[in-house]
Amino acid sequence: MAMAELSAPKTTSTFLNSSSRLRLSSKLHLSNHFRHLLLPPLHTAPNSKFSCSVSQNSQAPVAVQENGLAKTKKECYGVFCLTYDLKAEEQTKSWKKLINIAVSGAAGMISNHLLFKLASGAVFGPDQPIALKLLGSERSIQALEGVAMELEDSLFPLLREVDIGTDPYEVFQDVEWAILIGAKPRGPGMERADLLDINGQIFAEQGKALNKVASPDVKVLVVGNPCNTNALICLKNAPNIPAKNFHALTRLDENRAKCQLALKAGVFYDKVSNMTIWGNHSTTQVPDFLNAKINGLPVKEVITDHKWLEEGFTESVQKRGGLLIQKWGRSSAASTAVSIVDAIKSLVTPTPEGDWFSTGVYTDGNPYGIEEGLVFSMPCRSKGDGDYELVKDVEIDDYLRKRIAKSEAELLAEKRCVAHLTGEGIAYCDLGPVDTMLPGEV
Repeated sequence: MAMAELSAPKTTSTFLNSSSRLRLSSKLHLSNHFRHLLLPPLHTAPNSKFSCSVSQNSQAPVAVQENGLAKTKKECYGVFCLTYDLKAEEQTKSWKKLINIAVSGAAGMISNHLLFKLASGAVFGPDQPIALKLLGSERSIQALEGVAMELEDSLFPLLREVDIGTDPYEVFQDVEWAILIGAKPRGPGMERADLLDINGQIFAEQGKALNKVASPDVKVLVVGNPCNTNALICLKNAPNIPAKNFHALTRLDENRAKCQLALKAGVFYDKVSNMTIWGNHSTTQVPDFLNAKINGLPVKEVITDHKWLEEGFTESVQKRGGLLIQKWGRSSAASTAVSIVDAIKSLVTPTPEGDWFSTGVYTDGNPYGIEEGLVFSMPCRSKGDGDYELVKDVEIDDYLRKRIAKSEAELLAEKRCVAHLTGEGIAYCDLGPVDTMLPGEV
């Protein structure tokens, strides 16, 4: 006998997928704001709570009213409302334990590319079942249902559950990975300080939700811009989660830098290694050609045009997004999703011997002399356990240090702008007249 719990519905609409209704044979979760219900509306007293007892052979549930406060509920979709006993299925006995992955901004274009990579096993492996927890806004709830329908129709064996919702305190329940993409885009005439405040409030609330309901060791990847400072805000509002577990996405910048070096050297991308993006995800970012290698040799030995390295290379990486907008008519989505995949895979697979990768992480205890208390992109290695360590054997010359210091100063200024969101006092913005937002953030 399985139990299904739901709150008294506020709408009279019904779920149109009759096949899903007939297949109800195990646990089902619904939120009171779910637009399409698997069951007809039941007339109950205000604030009442009831459960439905569903037997394996039943075609209709039986309502059982209960007293007391309603528990937090998830909002599942269609066939994903079924609970699967992985141990009972012969073909899944070699699978790992199911993991819960939350994605915010799940109805957006980046997510539309990312979710199917996650569900296919391209990120966590072909033996790793997953549950997707999709967070959106009230106005995107129907789009989330459409995403869930496409995931349902794709028949991914590893995808065992999909929950959709608008409340992070529900969607983030027990998640082990949180990919935070959703953020407000920068509008016409909007100052960077205004965007920091608006999006900072979003990530402060999501940090609080993760702190309260997520797995204590949840890994958090912040994609929504300005991602470095948003990640800082998020971790400051989640004191129970290790600060080391928070990342800001700078992998797309690393990938773009590798592309430019490969094109200049006339080699394929896989010949470029040890590429570091230092600092902020803005035009103050520092693509590091000093420590990068091509075919195992220092870049400066392979590419002898050092003026291009010092001037054209950095600019080409910084302006790549803007050039894409000119050609494509919109900012990058597919390549951003690929870089998210790369960033996660770098943490769940061992780093190749002698190589490293870039990610924005907390600076406390860093060996480079960078100010502590920031989220700063730095070179990292991983053993494949989801954790990482900072690379110590890197060279920093005067040219590189000067560039790093500029990005560091910008992040310190951003931090002062959001002090009211990190619990560090009254906010004060002195970002200066220069606009460092990357192309595509407007």
